Amino acid sequence: MVSTAVLAARQAARVIHEANHYDGIFTVTIYAKVKDPVTGLTTRSEQPVQGLTDVPCHLSIESKTAAIQSESAAAVAQVTKLFTQPDVVIPSGSKITVTQAGVTKAYKRSGIPAVYISHQEIVLDVFNGWS
Repeated sequence: MVSTAVLAARQAARVIHEANHYDGIFTVTIYAKVKDPVTGLTTRSEQPVQGLTDVPCHLSIESKTAAIQSESAAAVAQVTKLFTQPDVVIPSGSKITVTQAGVTKAYKRSGIPAVYISHQEIVLDVFNGWS
């Protein structure tokens, strides 16, 4: 069992991490069926996920040069990571709209998040439309 002191220290570390590292916000939307109350018709549209609007975050973009080099140049891959609170759950297949440094871009989750005590890291891909 984890002691109260350890839990308090973890919470303090999380608060400090969030205050010093999160300089952006994100909103999660899903493509869901919505029934029009007037016409009774059901259509599909983007809907924000409750509790996942304007969530504090940090977006990190890093370029990696691959070991394989062609005749002209080495291949360069870009890795985009979203850092956010450890208890945030982003549904698979959703759109993640991130605003940081005055720039807004849409992404989708690329893999399983790496969750730590103070934060989680989610690898993202560019959002190219709903599947």
